[in-house]
Amino acid sequence: MSVKIRLQRHGKKGKPFYWVVAADARSKRDGKYLEKIGTYNPNTNPATIELDVDSAVRWLHNGAQPTDTAKAILSYKGALLKHHLDGGIRKGALTQEQADAKLATWLEAKDGKVEAKKDGLSTSKADARTKALEAEKKVNENRVAAVKKAEADLIAASEAANAEVATEEATEENNEETQA
Repeated sequence: MSVKIRLQRHGKKGKPFYWVVAADARSKRDGKYLEKIGTYNPNTNPATIELDVDSAVRWLHNGAQPTDTAKAILSYKGALLKHHLDGGIRKGALTQEQADAKLATWLEAKDGKVEAKKDGLSTSKADARTKALEAEKKVNENRVAAVKKAEADLIAASEAANAEVATEEATEENNEETQA
């Protein structure tokens, strides 16, 4: 029986959620599996991956073949590196302490990259919010200025009309006085 490490789809339509499983290669995509190794949620940014690295490495030692996507996930979480380092230990090229140190430094660097991406995403969101707020404030200021200008124009027009009426009344009075 050949074993594959692959993804099993869950979640609703348009919102996929995957389980990373070790399954018989002949079973259906969402069918029977031998062991659930972890989960993968591509809906978040960055994607959320929960993986039991030791279980994945154990299946890799037993000859399980990961699919392309599962291989990328295992590589992202360090399971393939641990499998590789375990091979070096078996051959005598490394000691367990050296392999653990290499894996720890790699995981720290990877965590730093993920945190940097999260920080970059949060700062870009904050920058977008501040730009949107500034643009909204500018639009509101322009709207208030336009209303004040319209009121000033209306007052000036009414004063001009009042002045025109007053001059007409004054000319009528002068005409009446001259006729009398």
